[in-house]
Amino acid sequence: MKRSFSREFKLQVVRQLVSGEKRFAQLCREHSLCQTLLRRWRDQYQAQGENAWREPEPTRHIGEDPQVRIAALEAALGRATLENQFLRHALETAQKGGLAPTRNGR
Repeated sequence: MKRSFSREFKLQVVRQLVSGEKRFAQLCREHSLCQTLLRRWRDQYQAQGENAWREPEPTRHIGEDPQVRIAALEAALGRATLENQFLRHALETAQKGGLAPTRNGR
């Protein structure tokens, strides 16, 4: 069974490690943690500091106005449709034996 640890627990353990209060092996023994996990926590703490393991802020959509969001999605759909048509045509051309002849005959 996979264990999960609270943010507070991770911070407590990593702070003890980083401050030198407790040694790496001692923390692993006391809390039954594998070395790889504790190393990962230490690296995350060193990279993000006190912000490590915080829940990410909810992402905001393009504008809060639903009409703006709809317009942006319709524009993206239009671009995707054009791309699909282009790729479909390129595939058909390739299956017919290569490039279509150019206007100047070359």
